Amino acid sequence: MPEGAAAETFNSEGSAIDIQSVLPLIRRLGPQGRAERQVAQEAIEALKQAGFMRALLPKPWGGLEVSPQEFFRAQIRMAEEDMSTAWVAGIIAVHAYQLALMDRRALDEVYADGPNTLISSSYNPVGAKVQAVPGGFKFGGRWGWSSGAEHCSWALLGGIVPGEDYRTFLVPRTEYRIEDTWFVYGLQATGSNDVVIDPPVFVPEHRTHKRLDGFNCTHTQDNPMYSIPWAQIFVRVVSTPAIGAARHALRVFTGAAEGSSTDPTKLRNDPDIAKRVAETVNDIDQAEVLLLHNFDRMMQRVQAGEALDMLDRVRYRYQASTVIDAMTRAVDRLFEVAGGRSVFNDAAIQDIWRDIRVARAHVANNPTAFARNLGGMALGAENGDPFV
Repeated sequence: MPEGAAAETFNSEGSAIDIQSVLPLIRRLGPQGRAERQVAQEAIEALKQAGFMRALLPKPWGGLEVSPQEFFRAQIRMAEEDMSTAWVAGIIAVHAYQLALMDRRALDEVYADGPNTLISSSYNPVGAKVQAVPGGFKFGGRWGWSSGAEHCSWALLGGIVPGEDYRTFLVPRTEYRIEDTWFVYGLQATGSNDVVIDPPVFVPEHRTHKRLDGFNCTHTQDNPMYSIPWAQIFVRVVSTPAIGAARHALRVFTGAAEGSSTDPTKLRNDPDIAKRVAETVNDIDQAEVLLLHNFDRMMQRVQAGEALDMLDRVRYRYQASTVIDAMTRAVDRLFEVAGGRSVFNDAAIQDIWRDIRVARAHVANNPTAFARNLGGMALGAENGDPFV
C-alpha cells in the first residue's frame, strides 16, 4: 500500500494541520469562489499542502490520523474566513474517515497515487438504481448536492440494495459525469452540482460500505479513533462551518461599528447593541464547546476500548443538528441592527446570512426527527435512527 509523500510535521501550535498558513489565502479567494461558484483550485491545493485533506486518513496510506477535535477546530478557523471553503474542505476531507472503515482494497485503489486524492459524495439514495450481480452491483442514477465534486476524482454515492439496506458506493471519476446545476443564493462556492451515472456501471463489493457497518463501528484500523460512529463524524462537517461563519459575522459587525461614520461610542454604549453582541459571543462559544466536549467524551470511551452508550449517540446526533438554527439566530441578531449598508449585495454580513440559510437546507441540519428520536429514547423507546 502507498506510503505518505511527506513525513508528518507539526506547526508552531503543535498541530499536524498547518491551517493558520492557509487562512489569508482563503480570505482573499473567497469572493472569487463565490463569483465562479467553485472554491478556487489554488485554495484546494493549499489545503492539501497544509495537511487538511489527509487529516483523517489512516497513516499507512499517508494520512495524519488527527483527532476529530483538531479536525473540526481547523474547519471552524476556515469558516471564519469563508464558509464555502470550510464546507467543501470538510466534506471532502471527511471521506477519508469513511474509506478507513471500508475494505482495505478500496483504500489501496483510491490512494494509489498518494494521500491527497479527493473524494466527493452525495448520500441521498432517491435517484439511485441498484442491481445485485455476481461480485458486486450494477449502479446508476442521479445525485444532487455533491459539494466540491469538480475537485475530486472519486465519489461516494448512496443507494438502496433491493432486499437488503442502504449502502454507499465508491465510484471513480471516469464512470460519472458532473452536471452544472448549482445556481443558488448562498454557499455559491461549494459547487454542489449533480453527479450522474448513465448508463449504470459495475461497482465491486469491496467498494461499498453498508450503513449497518457504520452503525456498528466495524473497521480493521489500529487507531481506536475509527470506532467513533461514522455518522457522528460526518454530520458535524455540515454544521460546524456555521460556527466559524457566525464568528465571521461578529467580526464584520464589530468592525463596521468601529468604522462607523457616526460616533462608535454610541454603539458601544447602546444597551441593546451590547446585549446582542454578548448573546452572540455566548451562542458561538456554547456551540463550539459542546462540539469539542462531545468528541472528548467519545474519544475517551473508544480509547478505553468501550462502546458508546446509544442514548449518548442519539443525544450527540441531535445536538449536531441544532447548530445551524442556533447560529442562524446569532447572525440574525446582528443583521437586524447592522445598518443600511447591510442590505446591499456586496455586504459581507449578508453573504454570511445567506450561506447559513442554505446550510439549513441540508437534511442533516433539520433537528425535528432527531429531537423526536432523543425524546422518545429518554422516555424508554428504542433508537429509531441507524445513522447515529
